[in-house]
Amino acid sequence: MLDMITAWLPLVLGMLATGLLAGLLAGLLGVGGGIVIVPVFYFILQAMGIDPDVAIRVATATSLMVIVPTSISSVRAHHGRGNVDWALIRRWWPFMVTGVVAGSAVSLYADGSLIGGIFGVIALLVAANILFRPRAKPVASALPRLPGQGLMAGSIGFFSVMIGIGGGTMGVPMLTACNYPSHRAVGTAAFFGLLIALPGATAMLFATTPEGAPAGMLGAVNLAGFLAIVPLTVFMAPVGARLGARLDALMLKRVFAVFLCISGLRMLMQALGG
Repeated sequence: MLDMITAWLPLVLGMLATGLLAGLLAGLLGVGGGIVIVPVFYFILQAMGIDPDVAIRVATATSLMVIVPTSISSVRAHHGRGNVDWALIRRWWPFMVTGVVAGSAVSLYADGSLIGGIFGVIALLVAANILFRPRAKPVASALPRLPGQGLMAGSIGFFSVMIGIGGGTMGVPMLTACNYPSHRAVGTAAFFGLLIALPGATAMLFATTPEGAPAGMLGAVNLAGFLAIVPLTVFMAPVGARLGARLDALMLKRVFAVFLCISGLRMLMQALGG
């Protein structure tokens, strides 16, 4: 009994901390999905003594599992407001799912340091976009023709599933850069998250459990983490939203960008062996 408590207690406490922080940041800043969960879970697993290569695999796989129910909830809310562009989704989904399948295959065999390095680079790019382009103007007047849109959708699916993030992290900046309305971009990208996470999480459930992974695993997904993170994220998001309404939005975004810079740099340095 004591051995079981010793094995599970650090994990459960770590998952509770991940869910609380992820939900709070989601409510405060309007961000969610893996861009918050992956680095927090990754560093908590390392603090528990889990090898970094194993930690990044478990963090990304578990994050994809968390994104499935949260993206469904988000899509329902955005659809009710008319902010999901179903015509765009019908054009993009074959390319995005193709990217997801390719990214899932690569992530199953890639070294953990490669996955961590890619996450680090994308986190730094997101941080730079927040810090240096807070009110960025579009770089194009409209979306490109279908081949260009296919490349956009495929790249979102490929890189997002590899590093365990939803559709908004890459999808929203890409769409708004093409003069796409921001509210429609956010709502449509919520469905991107489902297109990415559902097949990605399914693949991870049937993957081989990494050697040295924590307790509560099914495939590469930590079910204990999933069960702890989801309800706390849902509970804390409204709390963060109420708190965010009283604070300066630009300042909060800059704080989040600093968090991403620190997380991204640390993950990149670990990937490079630093």
